[in-house]
Amino acid sequence: MDREASGGRGLVVVGASLAGLRAVQAARGCGYDGPVVLLGAEEHLPYDRPPLSKEFLTADGEPACYYLTERELKDDLAVDLRLGQSATGLDTAARRVISGDVGIPYRHLIIATGARPRLLRQAPGLPVVRTLRTLDDAREIRRAIRPGAHVVVVGGGFIGAEIASSARARGAAVTIVEVAPVPLVRAVGEVVGKALSGLHGRNGTRLVCGVQVEEVLGAQRAEGVRLSTGQVIRADLVIVGIGVTPATEWLAGSGIALSPADGAVLCDEYLRTSAPDVYAAGDVAHWPNRLLDCAMRLENWTNAADQGSQAAINALFPDRARAHETVPYFWSDWYGNRIQFVGTALAQSVCFASGGRDDDRFVAFYRAGERLVGAATLNEPRKVMKIRRLIAGRGSWESALELLAELSRTPVGAGRGGAAATKKMARQ
Repeated sequence: MDREASGGRGLVVVGASLAGLRAVQAARGCGYDGPVVLLGAEEHLPYDRPPLSKEFLTADGEPACYYLTERELKDDLAVDLRLGQSATGLDTAARRVISGDVGIPYRHLIIATGARPRLLRQAPGLPVVRTLRTLDDAREIRRAIRPGAHVVVVGGGFIGAEIASSARARGAAVTIVEVAPVPLVRAVGEVVGKALSGLHGRNGTRLVCGVQVEEVLGAQRAEGVRLSTGQVIRADLVIVGIGVTPATEWLAGSGIALSPADGAVLCDEYLRTSAPDVYAAGDVAHWPNRLLDCAMRLENWTNAADQGSQAAINALFPDRARAHETVPYFWSDWYGNRIQFVGTALAQSVCFASGGRDDDRFVAFYRAGERLVGAATLNEPRKVMKIRRLIAGRGSWESALELLAELSRTPVGAGRGGAAATKKMARQ
């Protein structure tokens, strides 16, 4: 029988990444003084993941990426920090999180276990094929990328593009293999996907679309990949970035309702799950976003931070609870360019409101009826947050065009290389 961990029933947060950390900080910041347990599968303190595919791979030394020190977590936030301990089960009747042979009692529970990278079906578990999700993954990939190395990135989404950009910066020869005819269609749509794809060729990265990897060659070390066309591409390093799956295997048999599509935790607009006093936040949560009139699951820094905080407040302070409504926002850096997206790509039409497909700067608008529902920008950091506020106010298509005209009359101070200008703003 599982033994019960010592300590009173309080708040238990499963997942010691951004969403979990923000939940703890919000709880303490709002005056909760009960016991808090933060359970993390990795041995590392909570750290910032977005730099792992960007500056972490390109910097001369290893950039600092931890949010807080152990002293700050244990002393300032009074957290019972349990690193290197995975949740293996959940008993909602007894209100216990199971970790190995230990049962951790809870009064309120927040699930923030994030997601795991999908593996390449043609090479499951092959040691010469790498994925990038954790700090340890990034360290291994960093050691393997060297000037002159031949790197094949499987998957042309944002993570694959960021890795390709970083590998090029380190002097590697890079090929991206993407199964879809146009990369990023699900994230930004075909029009913008084609425009962003042009950045690869202009920066020396080869992009091969509409094919899939049939075989990874090499057992002890990578030698190449064989494509569905029969072509073989040389590879000293193969990195897979084909998406993620919510980390919810440990919830099997718990009664927590999961999405049949991807296994995400199904929540209501308050981030409540199907079990009493259990909430979810971050990459693992699927919830109805009333601001955009659709249900969604988001995999970005901003959402993880916001949902973690809101889930804790909703769980612990019912009188302050509010529905989680947001205009999604994410950013990505390729080859010294800043890409930003707000809203949703589920639109009836997409057009370039300024710039165009082959330009180094553009704004693309996404329209649904008479409403602006999304925007993608390239090297336009000073415009995107104003556009985001317009979408949050359910702004019309005409008002969006007027706003862009007004912003364009002011001299633009950032173009290529404008990534640093919005880094601080992106984390606020």
